[in-house]
Amino acid sequence: MKRLVLLGAVIALAVAGSALPAIAADPTEIPLVLEKNRFQPDVIKVKAGEPFVLVITNKDKGPEEFDMLNPRIEKVVPAGKTVKLKMPALKAGTYPFVGEYHSETAKAKIVAE
Repeated sequence: MKRLVLLGAVIALAVAGSALPAIAADPTEIPLVLEKNRFQPDVIKVKAGEPFVLVITNKDKGPEEFDMLNPRIEKVVPAGKTVKLKMPALKAGTYPFVGEYHSETAKAKIVAE
């Protein structure tokens, strides 16, 4: 009788464990470097529908502001510093952004596929 109770408990735990949702992994981190008032890479490909983190390193001697219109995101990156910018899950499409302080040269885009 004790064996049946123990076996029943083991089966119940196995079934309950398989019904638990998977633990979400940390969002993918994507490096982005700002140097000589330009973003590198200038095209970033991400998976549509999944959030991610841009790890922006500013190697220039002055600050720069990451500026995206859709979705609306602004973040100042101090000179010589690295910041992590949590990005939302994007629908499939192309999302341009600029460095607002040097918008003539600091241009790039995110492509969600």
